[in-house]
Amino acid sequence: MRLESEVAIITGAAKGMGASHAKRFIAEGAKVVITDVLTTEGEALAAELGPNALFLPLDVTNFAQLEEVVNKTESHFGPVTILVNNAGVDFPEVSIEDLQVAQYEKIIAINQHGTLYGMKAVVPNMKKAGHGAIVNISSLAGIIAANQKIAYTASKFAVRGMTKAAALELGVANIRVNSVHPGFIETDMTRHLISPELEQMFPLKRAGRVDEVTNLVLFLASGESGYCTGTEFIIDGGLNAQ
Repeated sequence: MRLESEVAIITGAAKGMGASHAKRFIAEGAKVVITDVLTTEGEALAAELGPNALFLPLDVTNFAQLEEVVNKTESHFGPVTILVNNAGVDFPEVSIEDLQVAQYEKIIAINQHGTLYGMKAVVPNMKKAGHGAIVNISSLAGIIAANQKIAYTASKFAVRGMTKAAALELGVANIRVNSVHPGFIETDMTRHLISPELEQMFPLKRAGRVDEVTNLVLFLASGESGYCTGTEFIIDGGLNAQ
């Protein structure tokens, strides 16, 4: 019960890694608000997880909606003490010349602005609670650039930088801020890309599992990481070490 008495908001949590985080947080004693633009999936997950879960629809590019989610969370469960900025979007590889301005703006709006808006919305609640942990999901592309993904790389480097800036500012309020940088993780969206040849690229010779990312996010959300802030945590099977 490492998250007993904690109240968490997880964005983009209707399925995939966000849903994995929500399930584990509930199992560890937290009360969790699941947010997503996928209403049907989000409501089904909250119903599955029981009374300690609540689904609220959310577009992270809309700051007013984020403020409303925080207010509803406080009314339902109490002040927010954990935020996992998990919502994100990617695009297929595209050259700088072929990148459409609308594509760039969408990636930045969700990945970068959404992360900032999430932090801005929860800070007053965390100050009220007297402590907080913010976990921003970036990417290995926030450590090393991804070829022909300049917009995605820009957004994920921004998440890394904003994490550090927020940690400097919020430490005095006992609010910790860290970023997580997954490499190739096996999900429903990536499973078809996995091959023996691909797995040979990684020192551990396999793709990562969603539960392994969840273990790291749980550590950063819990008191076990009480002296960790402003740091990037890479989970990539050693790919970045090469």
